[in-house]
Amino acid sequence: MTVTHEVLNQAPPLTGFSAADDPALLAALHREGAGWGEREVQVLGALAGSAEVQELARMAEEQPPKLHTHDRYGHRVDEVEFHPAWHELMTVAVEQGLHAAPWAENRPGGHLVRAAKFYVWSQAEPGHGCPISMTYAAVPALRASPGLAAEYEPLLAARTYDFGLRPPLAKAGLIAGMSMTEKQGGSDVRANTTRAVPTGDGTYRITGHKWFTSAPMSDVFLTLAQTEEGLTCFLLPRVLPDGTRNRFHLMRLKDKLGNRSNASSEVEYDEAVAWPVGEPGRGVRTIVEMVNMTRLDCVLGSAAGMRAGLRQALHHTAHRRAFGKELADQPLMRSVLADLAIESEAATTLGLRLAAAVDRAQAGDDAEGALRRLALAAGKYWVCKRGATHAAEALECLGGNGYVEESGMPRLYREAPLLSIWEGSGNVAALDVLRALGREPAALEAYFAEVETAAGADPRLDAAVARLKAMLPELADPDRAQLLARTLAERLTLVLQGALLVRHSDPAVADAFCASRLGGEWGHAFGTLPAGADLGGVLARARVKSPAEVAG
Repeated sequence: MTVTHEVLNQAPPLTGFSAADDPALLAALHREGAGWGEREVQVLGALAGSAEVQELARMAEEQPPKLHTHDRYGHRVDEVEFHPAWHELMTVAVEQGLHAAPWAENRPGGHLVRAAKFYVWSQAEPGHGCPISMTYAAVPALRASPGLAAEYEPLLAARTYDFGLRPPLAKAGLIAGMSMTEKQGGSDVRANTTRAVPTGDGTYRITGHKWFTSAPMSDVFLTLAQTEEGLTCFLLPRVLPDGTRNRFHLMRLKDKLGNRSNASSEVEYDEAVAWPVGEPGRGVRTIVEMVNMTRLDCVLGSAAGMRAGLRQALHHTAHRRAFGKELADQPLMRSVLADLAIESEAATTLGLRLAAAVDRAQAGDDAEGALRRLALAAGKYWVCKRGATHAAEALECLGGNGYVEESGMPRLYREAPLLSIWEGSGNVAALDVLRALGREPAALEAYFAEVETAAGADPRLDAAVARLKAMLPELADPDRAQLLARTLAERLTLVLQGALLVRHSDPAVADAFCASRLGGEWGHAFGTLPAGADLGGVLARARVKSPAEVAG
């Protein structure tokens, strides 16, 4: 090779790290009473950072699922073929209890430990998190019908990944999917036209077309259909108890921007057999808890993407020289990296606090349940919006190298917008904030009780709380309230993030967050932190440990 082909000034592969090497994550586990799970999180975090798992993630995304509607003889089979890497990733996720395990184990802090594991494992490959999240969210909805829950919940919570089309109750473990939206309605599920007709034996026959069905090779689905009483929730299996296929036909797989390792499909029900879940005509109410759980995973998934992007940016700039010194030592790059780190930690801290609220709400704390209801809707709006912006800036830190598929950054960039769309896009989430305020007055009380635990700690935070309170009377006018919904969701989230960071984070992070996000000294683009921000303190907290340090 000539000297021009000598490889110089390139970052080494980023492998052998631990995705659990995250001070905000580990502190939250201990602070919220789930320190018993740290060892499990550490083990999974090291696995997520291994070269072997990174290769599985690459293969699962580069070789997406394939739909087979018929066999060679012309019989309908309606199966989706996944690369073996997908199944290996799913096996780890289920064995580690990232799906519905906390519902069965009922251990204090169980939902927080599960959230921490979901956060670190999603940094390896986010696509398979979809069916994992669906399975987690299905349990509280299924409990609206105790008889069905008694049969299916133990299998949904089982730590065995048992792939294949067989009668659900004959399997060692189950995966659940969602089949809610239709082409004419989208998020407006009340516009659904799919019909369900009772048969007299406790089952219904469902006929209609679903526009987005998540994870179509799942064992059971929660779906919505119209009955004489109104929109109703149903449990629909792929395979019936007698071993025959349900009349659940896969029309096509969606050709998506990202999330390519996961199959999303259009489905035709042709008198498919299903069992009602909850009261007839109360389908939306039945799935509210499911939506709340999947929205939590949207926040956690966005936080995971931010952490993964930040890690790549820190690693690259620490090993790349330009204009005489490492990129990471250039003042402007340091400001960008610190800003990305602040955004990442704020998202992580909020997501884990909301997971802790799930634990407390399950234990009977109504105030925590009310806080989760409001803060989750607002957080889903803002954190997921920030995810795409964060991914773009992290990619740019790698320059042209970041725009190349081999870097992994394009995959991260394509994935980021999904979580802002999934379970209600920006407007839906913002309007849900207004609904929470209108229907649950205790939610606002619980929110301010949480925020005011940081009162007096930072004047910029105090001023932001005052501005937020001054905004509330404007919501009395419904039209004005809608115009303010996005601003309200953003401010609710930023104030809560500020309060959490002031109480629990490193002072350098908390001060820079309050100065930029709450104090008005920020240009909104990353890298515009105000003068005086402790960049060194922020970056020291965010630093990626070497494989040797992780092993030690």
